[in-house]
Amino acid sequence: MDAVSVASSPENAVVRPVLARAVERARAALVELNEGSVGDHLGVTAEDDCAATHRFEAKLPGYNGWQWAVVLAAAPDSDHVTISELALLPGPDALVAPDWVPWNQRVRPGDLSPGDLLAPPENDPRLVPGYFATGDPEIDAVAYEVGLGRKQVMSREGRLDCAQRWREGEYGPDSEMAKAAPSTCELCGFYLPLSGVLRAEFGVCGNEMAADGHVVNAAFGCGAHSDTTLPTGTGTPRYDAYDDAAVEVVEAPAVDEAPAEPGTPTELEPPLDSASGN
Repeated sequence: MDAVSVASSPENAVVRPVLARAVERARAALVELNEGSVGDHLGVTAEDDCAATHRFEAKLPGYNGWQWAVVLAAAPDSDHVTISELALLPGPDALVAPDWVPWNQRVRPGDLSPGDLLAPPENDPRLVPGYFATGDPEIDAVAYEVGLGRKQVMSREGRLDCAQRWREGEYGPDSEMAKAAPSTCELCGFYLPLSGVLRAEFGVCGNEMAADGHVVNAAFGCGAHSDTTLPTGTGTPRYDAYDDAAVEVVEAPAVDEAPAEPGTPTELEPPLDSASGN
């Protein structure tokens, strides 16, 4: 049997003997329920002076670590035990589903797909009311012309949060790409500054070979800067030419030959021809 943790009784609570002895009574109630095999008795916990809970190992597929709980009751000064409740409950080591999280808290950047609708939460701190119609057609028309026709605009808090997210992101000044770049985006010809309050710090890259279409920090940079120049000379921009026909002469160390044993033929003394008798 797998080890299953047994919960201790509440502090200062004592199980009455009549309830503690009713193990088989509790088991019989579970068998009668006929919901699955009942394992070993795991313990008993006092609920109050008149009730106690017996726990049994639940041998059900997919419910490893779960326990059957049988609540028994007995009136004061009575030896008659009754069944109050049967339940299948997770034990300390049971595999249970994570706590439920509302859908609007589960949505993450990148989850939005074509056709999905994602409305901002009520009283979103990132938004503040925009221009409201005055009722004067001439004033309303002018306001709409200069871009004040939106119902909501980003609040100062929303802009600060946005700027921090972009600054700390992939196209921020502290990224690995920016640290290795020869210059910054604010000096690049492909840099298209944003309008509005974020203009001083952010723009859009217009280089299709770099961060094309992405908002980049003015202090970001990459190797595709408009002022990038390649080093002159032979070979690649990073290494000199390699001559694979060059030969390096290396003097081999001398090898000491072991002396030949007596009677062993050598190259200077060819073996005698036994047929010639020499």
